[in-house]
Amino acid sequence: MTRRVMLQGTGSDVGKSLLVAGLCRLFARRGFRVRPFKPQNMSNNAAATADGGEIGRAQALQARAAGVATSVHMNPVLLKPQSEIGSQVVVQGRMVGTAKAREYQSWKPKLMASVLDSFGRLSDEADLVIVEGAGSAAEVNLRAGDIANMGFARATETPVVIVGDIDRGGVIASLVGTKAVMEAEDAALVRGFLVNRFRGDASLFAEGMRIVEERTGWTGLGIVPYFPDAGLLPAEDALGLRSRADAAAGDAVLIAVPVLPRISNFDDLDPLRQEPGVRIDLVEVGRPLPRAADVVLLPGSKATIDDLQALRDAGWDIDIAAHVRQGGRVIGLCGGYQMLGRRIEDPEGIEGAPRSVPGLGLIDVVTRMGGTKRLSPVTGVSLPDETPFTGYEMHIGVTEGPDRARPFARVEGVEEGAVSADGRVFGTYCHGLFAHDGQRRRLLAWMGARTSDLDYETRIDAVLDRLADHLERHVNCESLLAISEGRG
Repeated sequence: MTRRVMLQGTGSDVGKSLLVAGLCRLFARRGFRVRPFKPQNMSNNAAATADGGEIGRAQALQARAAGVATSVHMNPVLLKPQSEIGSQVVVQGRMVGTAKAREYQSWKPKLMASVLDSFGRLSDEADLVIVEGAGSAAEVNLRAGDIANMGFARATETPVVIVGDIDRGGVIASLVGTKAVMEAEDAALVRGFLVNRFRGDASLFAEGMRIVEERTGWTGLGIVPYFPDAGLLPAEDALGLRSRADAAAGDAVLIAVPVLPRISNFDDLDPLRQEPGVRIDLVEVGRPLPRAADVVLLPGSKATIDDLQALRDAGWDIDIAAHVRQGGRVIGLCGGYQMLGRRIEDPEGIEGAPRSVPGLGLIDVVTRMGGTKRLSPVTGVSLPDETPFTGYEMHIGVTEGPDRARPFARVEGVEEGAVSADGRVFGTYCHGLFAHDGQRRRLLAWMGARTSDLDYETRIDAVLDRLADHLERHVNCESLLAISEGRG
């Protein structure tokens, strides 16, 4: 049987995704064929896969850490929230429908078959599968029909390690409490625990580890100190994005990014955040866009029409119009590109009720929702200078109009995107532009920003290596391997 181990958490955002990424790199460096796996994820930050689907961005990073191509089977069920109570459901890389939270509970038994199929496929090609749970292992109110945590672990007899976050406080209670509420059969699968994000002298928590071991019967596998370079890696969700503060020199170009309710693929911003000549201002609802902004960047959206209305409700449409009148620049990526046009038409009700709404009118194009969702890696050149880039497209809808005569790029031989007549506004469906060093420098020059010698992709791999080194020092990896083999 292929080695397997599952990291579950005492709660959301305890660092499971980062730990899985680090462990993938660590064991891949030891010569194991490692695969990451997350049965169910909820995120609008998705990645296009090499096999033509989409998965959560965290699993794409974990695949990179393992040194393997992305696959839809690494995250067979992806929920992409479209409202406070409903999500688009993506199964093995393809959208199969939308469901409200209560309705989704009845879907789970059918989805388990896809989860087990994908897990089996990955197991067949791996020496070690490192599985990430979702949310909290202690959500016993959702245990019936569960496919994300203990339901999956029980179905596959995968041993579990529970992760607690000491940085948020109460880690002893959260670990012991998780054991207390678990069914006996579930608790029997837990082989150990990790305490994550410790700051200071870890020896001071030795007694805490002993207490958790005594109260739970689980083996302590390590105290993992806070890893400061985590902020250099792509954030899994918008909460992580908002929690990061940017600091830059006084002459840095200021990019204002409205944080809309269904913001998606916001890892487009990550390379910009590491440029010394750039400062990103993530503007929350209730605050105007800063007048000092040099650039307004509208990122992707999972619900473009609703997010456009939210933008208007916040008064940001007025701010953007003033910004443009004063000579400011605007970038629209994917959903943001659609918002920049004259209209967005949704006759089939792709995003809810059929409707047609006015856009911001900054470029002369119209978007019509419908057709097949485009999910693919892309290679192209920006125009007119033909600076190359690689990236991906992930969108539904077709955008046409007079300003398409001034395309932003040529992608695989086809003209793509649109640029305003004055050249200060452009929109594109291409994600990942700023991760390509040459293209990022070109766009920074267009913004009037200082450029640097940042090699973004090399930096990401270096951070993953440092993370693996970090875990090698602080996690009992031999015990973790023994657990994965059923010996722990």
